[in-house]
Amino acid sequence: MLNQRLMWIAWPAFLLAGVIEMLVFAMVDPQSLHWFGQPLGLSREAVYTLAFFVFWLLTMASSALTTLLSMSPFEVNRRSLAADRPVQR
Repeated sequence: MLNQRLMWIAWPAFLLAGVIEMLVFAMVDPQSLHWFGQPLGLSREAVYTLAFFVFWLLTMASSALTTLLSMSPFEVNRRSLAADRPVQR
């Protein structure tokens, strides 16, 4: 089940990171970027790679939060649903 949840997080985040990468770098030239007033000393490919992984990590965090919020309290606390579930009256 853990592997399945990881894929629910990583795969959509990977696809969205690719889309964000295309949108951002369709409008921004990596050679024109500056960091604290200094030009980046990286090649275009390095900027593309670093940006992709930053976008991927951010979208993975979003997907992980969504997955966490979709879990029941019993799943979060690692309890079985049937045995430990309180009876509602």
